[in-house]
Amino acid sequence: MRAGAFPFRHGGRRIAAALFPLLLAACGSQPAVEARPAMWLVEDDDTHIYMLGTMHALPAGTDWDGGKVATAVAAADELVLELSPRQLAEAGRVFRELAPREKPLAMDARLPPTALAAYRRLEAGSDFGGDALDDWAILVLMGQRVADEAALSPSDGVEAGLTAAFDNAGKPISGLESAESQLMLFETLDPAAQRAMLVRAAEHAGDAVRDVKAMAADWSRGDADALAKIVNEDVDSVPAARKAILTDRNRRWSAWVQRRMERPGTVLMAVGAGHLVGSDSVPAMLEAEGYKVSRVQ
Repeated sequence: MRAGAFPFRHGGRRIAAALFPLLLAACGSQPAVEARPAMWLVEDDDTHIYMLGTMHALPAGTDWDGGKVATAVAAADELVLELSPRQLAEAGRVFRELAPREKPLAMDARLPPTALAAYRRLEAGSDFGGDALDDWAILVLMGQRVADEAALSPSDGVEAGLTAAFDNAGKPISGLESAESQLMLFETLDPAAQRAMLVRAAEHAGDAVRDVKAMAADWSRGDADALAKIVNEDVDSVPAARKAILTDRNRRWSAWVQRRMERPGTVLMAVGAGHLVGSDSVPAMLEAEGYKVSRVQ
């Protein structure tokens, strides 16, 4: 992971490409596309909260901020992200503090031969230093390498674009989490779950860029059902990871939305697309609590 960069946010065959960083977008070798990502609106008489599913890293020139997204940006009084700009700036430092193991463990003691070979190919002659790192931290580095190979950049991602737009408009930006709390989700994950995710990610590292392309197409079309299928295939293989990375966070964010609904105003809440699709998504949890939630077409 690059110092100071944290294209984070949701293991399975796509985990290296999708979860670390979570739900990346299209391969940079493809021409720029017009994307219309899925967005929801929860509202009452005096409060409107748009919930936009994001890709944290994109190829330059991706057009995602038109149409209804532009309408939501213009209408919103404030922007709420997973991490505020200040917390995002802290993420590299926090990663470096949390990532090292207490005692080094060779990668060939962690991965079976086939997975190890795929992992070495992903390293491509540039050692991740994995022997000295926790399993979850290696997954983050694998995700960063996939992003690099696909020519994806967080500086071209949705969060970066929204941050610039709200800064330019003088509108406040806040975050739902801190860099430390986000990374601690992985640091405190059961070691067996970490190892299971690492092995599966390494076994399918060769498919990562291809799988990112498939997700990108679904995201660009705003295909919530297809994205939910991808996310479920990934995290259902490691239930402990699903609970920590998706379900528990969605529950906390749903509670935040419910508290924010008690005050008037218009908010744009932009989080990784995997948090807004499926049966345990933020929109589904809000609907279960009786809130009016609609898909913004």
